[in-house]
Amino acid sequence: MSVGTSSAPGSREARRAPASRPPGERADLAGLGIDPDDLPDGLVVADEHGRVICFNAAAERVTARRAADALGQPLERALPLEDLEGRRWWQLTDPYGGLAIRVRQPERNLLLPGGREVLVSARYVRVRPAGPVHRVVVTLRDTEARRRTERSHAELIATVAHELRSPLTSVKGFTATLLAKWARFTDDQKRLMLETVDADADRVTRLIAELLDISRIDSGRLELRRQRVDIAAAVGRHIQAYVAAGQPADRFLLRVQQPLPDLWADPDKIDQVLSNLIENAVRHGEGTVTIDVTPAASPREGEDAGTSVTVSDEGPGIPEESMNRVFTRFWRGSKRGGTGLGLYIVKGIVEAHGGTITVGRAPGGGAEFRFTLPVAAPAFLA
Repeated sequence: MSVGTSSAPGSREARRAPASRPPGERADLAGLGIDPDDLPDGLVVADEHGRVICFNAAAERVTARRAADALGQPLERALPLEDLEGRRWWQLTDPYGGLAIRVRQPERNLLLPGGREVLVSARYVRVRPAGPVHRVVVTLRDTEARRRTERSHAELIATVAHELRSPLTSVKGFTATLLAKWARFTDDQKRLMLETVDADADRVTRLIAELLDISRIDSGRLELRRQRVDIAAAVGRHIQAYVAAGQPADRFLLRVQQPLPDLWADPDKIDQVLSNLIENAVRHGEGTVTIDVTPAASPREGEDAGTSVTVSDEGPGIPEESMNRVFTRFWRGSKRGGTGLGLYIVKGIVEAHGGTITVGRAPGGGAEFRFTLPVAAPAFLA
């Protein structure tokens, strides 16, 4: 990897020592117009003598070691790696003196001095097959992002296991009791037990649906079946359902600013968003639940019109320090149950439509959720 001979400490050139390329070797990164410092992963290259000739910016970040201190050093000194059992990795692998047919070391977890864990893989470059090693190319990756993902998956599994255990225990208990002692119970007792089983089965079904939604959102496979949606009427249906279930009618205030632009969205997904936001306001908030439906500027570039829905209550609201965590997995605003997945799914659905969602404090002091969707008119109407 050829570079200039005079460079300021810390510059890109200072991270690579001069090196010549023998005939027949593939073009290096410089020949491709790519600077090693532009690579997202750490790159360390050692020459045929085992001395470091390249130590890019990502390698500096991952190892917390300056390139100026690593260049020209033996590879095992510049990268004093150990495996998880405390053994020196370069002594174990012996890239320059090992089998001549080896060309690589697969990615594995290794430790830097101080115990910092990194993902390391290596490639042995030979001028000819089975010839001596001409270059050792090492890539380094920080494990923090992977650890965050693994922690998130572990939390998801633990939450699902906890949420499934309670309803399934109830279902098993009631069904076993009914099967064993059917004749001893009155019809009213049987009905109460079966209603409990039915409610717990609905709870399990809802949790499974949430998990499927999360899987589709995380993988970018959330499908939208856009139709023309009367969002004011959809809000009205949710309010009527709560009133039919026993909530006082005067607890809800629906305000619609006309005229609204035609909205093309997935009606089932929009119902899911409205259901979650209104349920949160009813369950966790207090006082009047106000829903405002208004025209708004489109959050999508190139479109003028959009529709905004704001759901607010008069409860205690969300603490300021928790605002930035509301739409993350497992966030719960109170101890009143729930998986903590609903608002994460709401955000995913809104963003899949090209919209935005925010949380803040309502004029009455409670929580205020506002989402805005582009009209997203289909191409045949344009």
